[in-house]
Amino acid sequence: MGSGKFLAGAIAATALLAGCQMMPAEQTVGEYCANPDKADEAVCKLKMEIDGNSTALADTDMRLSQARNMADSATEAAARAQASADAARARADAAMALAEEANSKEVQCETRTIQNSDTGSCRPGYALTSCTQTRYTYRAGGMSILREINDEQCRFNSRVLEMQVRCCAVSGSAPQPEDTLIENEVPPQPPQPEAPKEPVPVSP
Repeated sequence: MGSGKFLAGAIAATALLAGCQMMPAEQTVGEYCANPDKADEAVCKLKMEIDGNSTALADTDMRLSQARNMADSATEAAARAQASADAARARADAAMALAEEANSKEVQCETRTIQNSDTGSCRPGYALTSCTQTRYTYRAGGMSILREINDEQCRFNSRVLEMQVRCCAVSGSAPQPEDTLIENEVPPQPPQPEAPKEPVPVSP
């Protein structure tokens, strides 16, 4: 009776072991793909590079579980690469759209000639791009020094006879350009103090 139970247990263990050995995960790729019903599966078509040569996994002794892990990793890597390519393409398309929009808009500029001032500026909607002193006299000290310039204004260290301010804007964002002359009045010179008169000597 005892020997019968032992024999039955041994037979069951042997059957279980055989079943585990026949599980697909424990087969080699070659064994698995030898089945005509499995030959068209992706794992049977997968290739790898060995010593510089492309070899089908079905021609190796690699376990099926290893091959499937490799196939899953390759699929995930391909998906990540495709996602990166899609993101790069989207960024390139956005940059191209911005470039086309910028090219479709023209830049318009105007020149403002300002006299008798130390500061130049632009009309609303325009940005200052350059500021140049165009008239001066050596009697007044020659060229003035440009102390400040930005996209809103320029400023010299003293009042200049004349400057030209160049202002630009994208078409449609500012009024139509027009070159203008702005004549500021020259402030009156402060009265000079009279020199003291020397007393005239009187003869005795």
